[in-house]
Amino acid sequence: MNILVIGSGGREHALTWKIAQSPKAGKIYCAPGNAGMAEIGECVNISATDSQSLVKFAKENDIDFVVIGPDASLEAGVADAFEAAGIAAFGPRRSAAIIEYSKVFSKGFMKRNNIPTAEYESFNNLQSASEYVERTYIEKNKFPVVVKADGLAAGKGVIICTNADETRAALKLMLGDKTFGASGESVVIEEYLEGPEISILAFCDGKTIIPMESAQDHKRAYDGDKGPNTGGMGTFSPSHIYSKDVAKECMQNIFLPTVNALIKEGLEFKGVIFFGLMLTKTGVKVIEYNARFGDPETQVVLPRLKTDLLEIMTACVNGTLDKINIEWDENAAACVIMASNGYPGNFTNGFVITGLDTVNNSSIVFHAGTKFADFKTKDVVTAGGRVLGVTGKGATVSDAAKEAYNTVSKISFEGARYRTDIGNK
Repeated sequence: MNILVIGSGGREHALTWKIAQSPKAGKIYCAPGNAGMAEIGECVNISATDSQSLVKFAKENDIDFVVIGPDASLEAGVADAFEAAGIAAFGPRRSAAIIEYSKVFSKGFMKRNNIPTAEYESFNNLQSASEYVERTYIEKNKFPVVVKADGLAAGKGVIICTNADETRAALKLMLGDKTFGASGESVVIEEYLEGPEISILAFCDGKTIIPMESAQDHKRAYDGDKGPNTGGMGTFSPSHIYSKDVAKECMQNIFLPTVNALIKEGLEFKGVIFFGLMLTKTGVKVIEYNARFGDPETQVVLPRLKTDLLEIMTACVNGTLDKINIEWDENAAACVIMASNGYPGNFTNGFVITGLDTVNNSSIVFHAGTKFADFKTKDVVTAGGRVLGVTGKGATVSDAAKEAYNTVSKISFEGARYRTDIGNK
């Protein structure tokens, strides 16, 4: 099968790496791809949201199967465009991907269908939102409180406010200053949940759902879960807290109810549902849905997958997921993100990355924000906030983290920054 992988991040590199291991995989193209993906497939300079150009390329190059990585592609209706062209694509239609690209919708969806989540209200007006937080949180000194932009914001649209000034500033940032543009035209204001987080990715073919192995993400920029939220600074798998009892609770109260609710509301979902969960004192609750593979969770979950990923994806598209037996490696994995100095704020690109040729078989380096300085020297340079995801493998999470950090110590670029406590949760 000729494959087209859409996207250019660490998630897409991991997907390309895993798909290439399938005996069914033929020529692999990546649009637009990155320097790491270029080592596996052929990169083509087409935007991940340019449906028309992507479909045109697929037709001209006899693409048999398309894998859509980014959330922005799903919101742009890329899956719909391929479906209309008669080309099989792994990823939900835009109508179903709304569970990710609209937090207002997803919170309402959970409320309508009795899926456990934080108490919330949504607003599209600064004055009414301000009056609500004054009355509900500030006057009662009920902090922290969480303010979320409705739409996609590259993992940066969630602000945890610890006092009145921070709450007012967050609302002004989104509804007043329009910092997030259309993504912040509406906001969700919700209660702050306490407890450890769990990330569960699940394959879905519209009616059957099969969870993957668990993972735990590290969203905050600095050690000890300090600093601003990011797209993810590292992760490990399996989660220490995802016991059989917790898994059973999630299946009964969250996973199956979500799929049944999607069916009930006429939103056929074929692809991956990401469940961002929190284990609270009153049970597991959903923090958020994503409509695609998580990043960097993909970088620790896929290295543990023993079953042919392309076969699973094909079954999701064909509605035959119930016929697939998915097997997992018992070994653990841990991923450390090497980021540009300043991320998730402003940062500078174009620094040469050295040490990539020192990686051994105990680690995998997934490229995220990278590109070639030029195609003559093949120098790889930084081209994003999250530059590399270094994944280590081992018998335990601790062993895997040690392998990852050992590899990180051999790789360098100017301003490289990473957390030193991945796997210690």
